[in-house]
Amino acid sequence: MDRPTLPKGTRDFGPAVMAKRQFIFQTIRSVFERYGFLPLETPAMENLSTLTGKYGEEGDQLLFKVLNSGDFLKEADEALLSSRDSRRLTPVIAEKGLKYDLTVPFARYVVMNRHEITFPFKRYQIQPVWRADRPQKGRYREFYQCDADVIGTDSLVCEAEIILMIRDVFAKLGILTYSIKINHRGVLAGLARLAGAWNQEGALFVAIDKLDKIGEDGVKTELINRGFSPDALTDLFSVLHAKGTNPEKLALLRNKLGNHEAALASIADLEKVFDLVNLLGGDDAPVELDISLARGLSYYTGCIFEVKIQGVGGGSVSGGGRYDNLTAVFDAKEKSSGVGFSFGVDRLFDAMEELNLFPEETQRSSQVLVCHLDEDCQRYGLKVVQSLRSQGIAAEIYPDSSKMKKQLEYADKKKIPFAAVIGSDEMKSGVLAVKNLKTGEQHLQTLEQLIALLKPVHKP
Repeated sequence: MDRPTLPKGTRDFGPAVMAKRQFIFQTIRSVFERYGFLPLETPAMENLSTLTGKYGEEGDQLLFKVLNSGDFLKEADEALLSSRDSRRLTPVIAEKGLKYDLTVPFARYVVMNRHEITFPFKRYQIQPVWRADRPQKGRYREFYQCDADVIGTDSLVCEAEIILMIRDVFAKLGILTYSIKINHRGVLAGLARLAGAWNQEGALFVAIDKLDKIGEDGVKTELINRGFSPDALTDLFSVLHAKGTNPEKLALLRNKLGNHEAALASIADLEKVFDLVNLLGGDDAPVELDISLARGLSYYTGCIFEVKIQGVGGGSVSGGGRYDNLTAVFDAKEKSSGVGFSFGVDRLFDAMEELNLFPEETQRSSQVLVCHLDEDCQRYGLKVVQSLRSQGIAAEIYPDSSKMKKQLEYADKKKIPFAAVIGSDEMKSGVLAVKNLKTGEQHLQTLEQLIALLKPVHKP
């Protein structure tokens, strides 16, 4: 019999990895909630009619389609099957798809539940998403996103708070060297005019978004093949490669795009975001205006964000932006401005592993292991372990009658910091032999003393 395997781009997570992932989840969740965001979950599957057309042409190609239940070929006529045209056949045999991100399902939820929602609506989601992408380092077909979105307001305070939340999460995770890149779709629209991209803004944005992947020459080749003038692209890239401080870059944009009203409005938006960040105490946040930042998703209309950790590979670990029309694609009457961003947990995990940033306590399953010398001692130990648990202390008792060496090795492998050893003397005196497995020191302590020792370091 063949050994079982996993689908490409998916992974199992054992207890050691899950402990670290939970540390990331809990850190992000705590920051989201501190800024007033409420939790939400949506199904793994959505109707394809909900998903398609929201991510651009390339995004639509990465949707995982789910075959209809039962005899899914029953409704397909012979001519359609013989045509081998997947685009025509897919709507007949697959009505659902795995969600590509959390933002589009969120917009669908808002439209369906608009009468029960208090606006502005601030929600966060921590769930897996799926993309039929080519697996590689830092890129998986199943991965978790941690989204936070505000919908029902166009206030730039929301953009400023996104920057602060990114800063706060990274501070809690111990990530010190990173950059928060920001741009505006209005700036890109102005650059599109500079490049002569009449009616080809989408193609330009998608191409610019590939700069890190295929380089300037690759992007230029792609755009020239789409009909862009080489001379216009030279002007475009002179702006994209602009260096200097944020105010200097904004001044350059004003000079280059001064005759484009929408671009000037977007430059004013960026200036206000920088001002609000400082007012909110975020002057230590490493925010950089990156004129080349495009983000390929087609639903962004305002400020866009991307975050990269310096010194590690794997691409961006967070990104997002403002969208003014996403709810309107489900209901024309429900045009609500929103803004949000997402952390990619898998890339965050890989980066923290590479930088060795996970605290040692993330690997601890329990604070103390109750060890015993025989069956009577074990029965006594069961009362001890339950007393510890009742005080909110993570504790376990070794389940088998084994040599003390084996029990202590078990505690060491699970990185349990303390062992409480119970023998006949301990049962008679009510005093436990407590061993610090990190230092090797051992002291006699009452149960009350042990509780006092462990409770301050307990984290609920």
